[in-house]
Parts: sequence; C-alpha cells; structure tokens
Amino acid sequence: MASPYNPERVDRGSKEKDREDEHNDRSVDEELSITTVKVGYLMKHSRQKDFAKRGTFPDGVTPNGLLFQRLSFEKPLLPQLEDVDIILHKATDEIISVDLRDSTESSNAITYTKGMQELKRYMEQHVECCVIDPLDKIYPVVDRLKIQQILNGLEDLPKGRCCCIRGPNFLKVDDFNDPEMDQRLSAAKLSFPSIVKPQVACGVADAHSMAIVFKSEDFKNLSVPLPAVAQEYVNHSSRLFKIYVIGKKVFYAVKRSVPNADILTKMAIENGSSPLIFDSLKSLPTSTDSLHGGESSRATLDHFDIDLVTDAAYWLTRKLHLTVFGFDVVVQEGSNDHVIVDVNYLPSFKEVPDDIAIPAFWDAVREKFESMKI
Repeated sequence: MASPYNPERVDRGSKEKDREDEHNDRSVDEELSITTVKVGYLMKHSRQKDFAKRGTFPDGVTPNGLLFQRLSFEKPLLPQLEDVDIILHKATDEIISVDLRDSTESSNAITYTKGMQELKRYMEQHVECCVIDPLDKIYPVVDRLKIQQILNGLEDLPKGRCCCIRGPNFLKVDDFNDPEMDQRLSAAKLSFPSIVKPQVACGVADAHSMAIVFKSEDFKNLSVPLPAVAQEYVNHSSRLFKIYVIGKKVFYAVKRSVPNADILTKMAIENGSSPLIFDSLKSLPTSTDSLHGGESSRATLDHFDIDLVTDAAYWLTRKLHLTVFGFDVVVQEGSNDHVIVDVNYLPSFKEVPDDIAIPAFWDAVREKFESMKI
C-alpha cells in the first residue's frame, strides 16, 4: 500500500524554480496555448487503457496544448506518424527477445515486434523525429548489468545529511555451477543472502523470475534465467521508496517490501533450506514477522533523504537521457545508505495522485517537444 502523497516533501526541484520562473511561466503558458502539438502514443492495450482511465490521454486539447492520438500497428503506420508532432511509446511492451550473450552495449541486442521494428526504421530514417524516448536510450533499463554499471557513478555525488546514495554490490553470473563462485562473490563484496535476477530486466516472460540465495550451494541448478546478476541484499525494514521522475519533477511513494535477512533466513529454513524463488511482478517473499518491525520501519522513513534522492534523479536524467522513468530506493539499516535497486522506463506513476502526476506528465511531453525544436 502506497503512503499518502506529501507535496511538501516530494517536488523539491519544481519548488526551487517556481519563484524565479513564475512570471516567465505565465507568458510561456500563454504562448503554448496558441500552438497545438499532436502526440501519437503507442503502448499495449492494458497500459493504454489504464493511462486513459486516469485522464492522461484526454479527447480534447490539454491546457498546455497537447492533443493525444492513439497509434496502431494494425493500420498502415507511416500515414499515422506523418500526422503527429511527437511520438510517445513504451517500447518495452514490444520486445520479443533480448540476446545479451555477445553484446552489453548495443540496442541491436533487442528484437522487437514487426510493428515496433517498422517504427524503429522510421525513427532511424527521420532523425529530426521527436520521440519520447529514442530506443538507444531505452536499452540500459532493459539490461540489469548495464544499469548497475551506470549506478556505480553515483559515488561521485555529494553525500546527503548523513549517508550516500549508491547502487548495490553486484556480480554477473554466466554459470550457476561455476567452481569459483565463492571467490567471485567475495571479490564482488557479496555475502549471503543475495538476490539473483535475470540480466534481462523487462520485456520477456521470465525477466522477473528471481531468487534469494542463502549459501553458495543454492546457486547450483538455480532456475533463474542466465545470464544473471547476483545483487547485494540490503536490510531495509520492509520499506521500498518508489521514485518517479516526470520531466523536471520528482515524486515518491512508500510501499511495503521484502523482509530483512533474518526473517528471510527463517523462511528458508521452514522451506527446507532452499533458495526462495519468486516472480517480482506477482508475489514477493513476505512474512507476518516483518509486520511487527514498527520502530525500525519508522526509523527508515525518518532517514529517507528526498534531497539526496532528487539529486540522484537529476543525475540519472543526465546519464540516461530519459524523459519519464522510475527507480526503487531502499534505506539500509545501520548505515542509512540509500540504495537504488531497480530502474524502469515510463512507469505508471499511479501512486502519485492524478491531479498532480498528469499535469506534470503533460508538461514533460511539452518540454521535450520544445527542446527538440531548438
């Protein structure tokens, strides 16, 4: 269950700009209201339906001059594209497969549906095309290893009140029966438990098939798809912070998460000392024991540093060149380190109230269009 939205703490970046840009914003809004920008959007039906139900894609023109038009692969695509000014897509909905065996850098590792391949060719042939976002910018969030490597750069950010923000320690795994697994885990500063995730982060059926392992023997014959990424498990009092970056604005919500390591270990023993296998989209490992950690959970909430997280959000925006994305943060017990454990493209941001999130989304789309015209 998400925590109540707190506008006084969430949107630091926009507050700082409000005072200096108040007069300019009024004049810009007046100018923008003159020109209508047609936004063609492509995403799977269920996602499109969810966005539309919340008023994201209204039938008429938005207050800042956007007119949304649904694009369809079931009709000739070229005439549809020629009728819009900017393309909004959720390309990860259209992934057929991802081959990371020979490439960790190129978006060519991704095989898209026939319709998405046609859109990709169109964008390659029309470099002036305005799109949210270019497919090569989407690639890092599809590859968990690549995003982990990017997160290593967070160490250059200034520390917050009393802590830092970082990515978790990690190790790429190509063979669960590797005889040198113990040494490799130690060299990567990984201890048990660790969480094992497929390197492919989204778009394919088993991208969310994961495991929590408690000893090196647990790796043997593990059912998580290879290649995989073994990641540091961070004790975080069962509290996860969902961060949403919508253009220049940053929002967050708090959700219940997986228990601490001691509770997980108890669960594993009850499970016959086997690794805990789960699908992160369907059912996370939970325990009623974790519901009684009120004091540590309260401490986690108190130590959450929105200024530090906002700095990281702006840093990621510059690194990833994405317009709308999200990431998950946990606050480590003891050190209070803020650890980014996941990054994703064009999330639903449904935990943020519609009357706040949707205007921010419209602004982000308009700002992207205006920046491309310069």
